[in-house]
Amino acid sequence: MTIRTTIERLGHRGDGVAPGPIFVPMALPGEVVEGVLDGDRLTEVRIITPSSDRVRPPCRHFKSCGGCALQHASDSFLGRWKTDVVRTALSAQGLSAPVEMIAVSPPASRRRATFSGRRTKKGAVVGFHGRASGAIVEIPDCKLLHPGLMAVLPALHEITQTGASRKAELSLAATWSPAGVDLAVAGGKALDAELRQTLAGLADKHGLARLTWEGETVSCVHPPVQAMGRAQVIPPPGAFLQATVAGQEALVDQVVRMAGPARRVADLFAGCGTFALPLATSAQVVAVEGDEALLEALDMGWRHATGLKTVTTQARDLFRRPLLPDELAGFDAVVIDPPRAGAEAQIEEIAISQVNRVVHVSCNPVTFARDARRLVDAGFGLEVVNVVDQFRWSAHVELVARFLR
Repeated sequence: MTIRTTIERLGHRGDGVAPGPIFVPMALPGEVVEGVLDGDRLTEVRIITPSSDRVRPPCRHFKSCGGCALQHASDSFLGRWKTDVVRTALSAQGLSAPVEMIAVSPPASRRRATFSGRRTKKGAVVGFHGRASGAIVEIPDCKLLHPGLMAVLPALHEITQTGASRKAELSLAATWSPAGVDLAVAGGKALDAELRQTLAGLADKHGLARLTWEGETVSCVHPPVQAMGRAQVIPPPGAFLQATVAGQEALVDQVVRMAGPARRVADLFAGCGTFALPLATSAQVVAVEGDEALLEALDMGWRHATGLKTVTTQARDLFRRPLLPDELAGFDAVVIDPPRAGAEAQIEEIAISQVNRVVHVSCNPVTFARDARRLVDAGFGLEVVNVVDQFRWSAHVELVARFLR
């Protein structure tokens, strides 16, 4: 059935939402659209009345590739929309605060991506999954990825052709570093001596900094060092890093500013030191993280740096064993950067502790607002929320906020 409808808002994945609700891909609020209704989705969409915020997508792969959701929207619209997403999440919890977009990562700056690779009769196909599809779309003219990642696409094709079975899809997690691309591969053939030698040769041929296969290092010509403040850190293979250097710098700047005069800081969900190491320029830091490999990388980076105050590490699952009020005693500030699920258990302990300053980094406005509600109920004031858009052209929202008791 063909219908005509008007888009009311964007959904959390970036689709337009019309009354029903009906989800309309690549549509913007206020647009009149027409298409074929298929369940709760509109297909074969035609834009009858376009929004003034609609722009020509800069990438020729946009309509087929599932990597970006919002290239058809202007930067100014995306800034307003992402800050409104945060305000709406706070409002749902009865909260309000100044919310501002402070940084947007430029095109061609995304330094990490997980490609999919599959062998074919004629060679290999490598790229991202298509929009609402399991098919792999090649992206030779991607406008999102760092040039260093784009440069290794030929290597990914050769590695897929060499190491993938015909039945399974390879996962190729690539991270750019100044020393070269760090590539972690999963889903391939069993690593035997012949395959190891071939892969090592390909890593050398294409200048990969490091190549790991199902967690086992095949080649490490140049350690894939990442700068974190004054420290140089070698993350473990496939480790989480902020998506862009510009995004990391914006978040770090805000975290350091919001921590203010604190001289002893607890950095919770510390990863491999994104915030702990810059904070150590002026504060003693206790970095707590569940992944011991990340902490080992953090500790090694600190030990080889100069001009930093003491950073100690503690391996701990903060979901099951959050730091308790007596363990939080003596910290001037807590920095917390949990996964998308938030940190409900840890926030509860912070709420009943004597900590007076909390800097909260989040990639999920809904769980952030839930945790913010608990802190405010415990006597904290939510002073400011700053949004950093490092996942350009996506519906993803990152933020950093300061709470003072």
